[in-house]
Amino acid sequence: MQTEILISFAAYMLIMLAIGFYFYFKTSDLSDYVLGGRGLNPSVTALSAGASDMSGWLLLGLPGMMYADGIVGSWIAVGLIIGAYLNWHYVAKPLRVYTHHLNDSLTIPDYLANRFEDKGHWLRVITAVVILLFYTLYTSSGLVGGAKLFEATFDIAYSDALLIGSFIIVSYTFLGGYNAVSWTDFLQGILMMLALVVTPIVVIFELGGVNEALSQINTIDPSHLSIVSGASVISIISLLAWGLGYFGQPHILVRFMSIRDENEVNTAKIIGMTWMILSVLGSLSVGFFGFAYVAANSVDLQDSEKVFIVLSQLVFNPWIAGFLLAAILAAIMSTVDSQLLVSSSVLTRDIYHAIIRKNASDKELVWVGRATVILIAIIAWYISADENSSVLKLVSYAWAGFGAAFGPLVILSLYNRNITKLGAISGMLVGSLTVIVWKQIEGGIFDVFELLPGFIFSWIAILVISRYSKSSSQRMYNNYDEVQEKLQK
Repeated sequence: MQTEILISFAAYMLIMLAIGFYFYFKTSDLSDYVLGGRGLNPSVTALSAGASDMSGWLLLGLPGMMYADGIVGSWIAVGLIIGAYLNWHYVAKPLRVYTHHLNDSLTIPDYLANRFEDKGHWLRVITAVVILLFYTLYTSSGLVGGAKLFEATFDIAYSDALLIGSFIIVSYTFLGGYNAVSWTDFLQGILMMLALVVTPIVVIFELGGVNEALSQINTIDPSHLSIVSGASVISIISLLAWGLGYFGQPHILVRFMSIRDENEVNTAKIIGMTWMILSVLGSLSVGFFGFAYVAANSVDLQDSEKVFIVLSQLVFNPWIAGFLLAAILAAIMSTVDSQLLVSSSVLTRDIYHAIIRKNASDKELVWVGRATVILIAIIAWYISADENSSVLKLVSYAWAGFGAAFGPLVILSLYNRNITKLGAISGMLVGSLTVIVWKQIEGGIFDVFELLPGFIFSWIAILVISRYSKSSSQRMYNNYDEVQEKLQK
C-alpha cells in the first residue's frame, strides 16, 4: 500500500510546489507577497478563506471529537457555521473598503494603525506581538497534524514526520507568497470537501446503510446518539462560543481584504458558506459513523484524531486512499501556510518596514518576508516536538486568543466611530490576558471556553476606555464617514 500512497502524495506535493514556483516569478513587491495585489476572484477568496480557516482540525480534531464524544460534539458545528456567516455578512465588505481607503492597508496591524492614527507605533507593535504569540501556537497545531499524518501513513518516527511536513509547507510559502498560498488553498479546499463528502458515504454503505449504522452505534454506546448526553450547560455554551472566534482571525480577515472588488463579497459568501456546511457536516459524519466502522472491524484506535486516516486506508483502495490522505495534508498546509504568511507580513510590514527600515526597497521587503517565514516555522517546529500534542487543544488556545484580542476590536472599528486608540489597545490586552489567565484555572465557571469571557471583557474594555480617553481626531471621523457613505451606495 505504501508505494501507491507515496506516489499519490508525491504527485500532490509536486503540484503545490509548482504553484509556488509559478508565483515566485509573479511576485514583484510587498503588496503582491502579502496580499496578492488585491486581485483574488470570489471563488478563490471563498475557498482559500475556508481552507485556511479549517486546517487539520477539520480532518483530525473534529472527527476525533465526534468519535470520542458522539453527536453532542456537533454543537461546535452550529456555533462555527453561525459565526462564519456573520463574519462574511457584517465584516467582509466593510473591512475590504476600509483597508483600501486607509492608505491601502496590507495587514491587520497596518489597518488598525491607520484607523486609529497610531503615530507612535504602540498599537502596531502590540498588535504584531499578539499575532506572533498566538500564531506560533496555531502554526504548531498544523505541524503536529502533519506529523501525525506521516507517522500513521508511512510508519515513521514522529520527529522525522515533523521535519518532512514542515519542509513541504515552508517551501511553497517561501517561494510564492500570498498568491501561491491562496491558489493552493483553493485547490486544497476542493480536495478537502470531496474527501469529507465521499468518505462517510462509503463508510455508511459498508455498514449496511444509515439505519444499520445507527443501530450498531446504539449497541456499542447509546450515549453517542444523544445531543445532550454528558453535556452540561457550560460545555454546550463553550462549543457554541467557538463561532465568536471568526471575527478576530487574521488569516481569514486578510482574505476579505484581498478580494478584487468589494461588490463580489456576496458571491464569495455564498460559495464559502456552501463549502463550509458541506465540509463540516462531512467531518462530523466521518467521526460519528467511523465510530461504528472501527468497532465493527475490531481496530485498536488509540488516538481518536486519526480516525479519518484509518478509515481512508481500510475503506478505499491504495490509490484513492493516497489522495484522501493528501486531503489531510491539504487541510494542514492550507492553514499553516496562511499563518506563516500573516506572521511574516506582520514582522516585515509592521516592524521592519514601519519602524526599522522605512526606506527599504520592495525587493528587500519581499526577501525579509521570506526569511521571516523560515524563522517562524523553526520556532513552531520546536514547539511541535512533543508527539503527545493535541491538534484540537493547540487550535482552541490560538482560536480563543485571536477571537478575544481582535474580534471585538475589528467589529467596533467598523461600526463605531467613537473608538479611540487607547480603547483599542486596552481591548486587545484585556482579551489576550483573559484567555491566557482563564486557561490556567479549572472548575466551575472557569470551565467555559476562554474565548467567551475574553470576547466579553475585551468588548467592555474598548467601549469604557474609549468613553473616557482622549477623543479621536476630526480626520478619523471624516475617514469613518467617507467609508460609511461608500458602503451605503
